[in-house]
Amino acid sequence: MGFNKAPTSHAPAQGGDSSSPFSRKKKTCPFVAIKASEIDYKDTENLKLFITERGKILPRRITGVSYYYQKLLKKAIKRARHMALLPFVAEE
Repeated sequence: MGFNKAPTSHAPAQGGDSSSPFSRKKKTCPFVAIKASEIDYKDTENLKLFITERGKILPRRITGVSYYYQKLLKKAIKRARHMALLPFVAEE
C-alpha cells in the first residue's frame, strides 16, 4: 500500500542543539577562569556567594564550580565558620 516513507525519529536531538528550547549553556567554573591556586577562607565576601541565606553550601550543579575547587571551597567555608567569620546558620 502507501507505506514507502522512511520512519521519522521523534527523539530529541543529542548534543548541544541550540534550537532546542531546553538547551543550556555549559556553566564554567569561576575559579578556573581566574586561575586561582587556592581559596582563602578570610575572603568572606566571595565565600558568601557560594552559600544560601540559610547558611547551606550551594551544590556544584547550581554554581558550576569544578570538583577540585568545590572541595577547596567546602574546606574554606568550614574554616571560616570555625573562625567565626561566617555563620553556621542564619539568624531569623
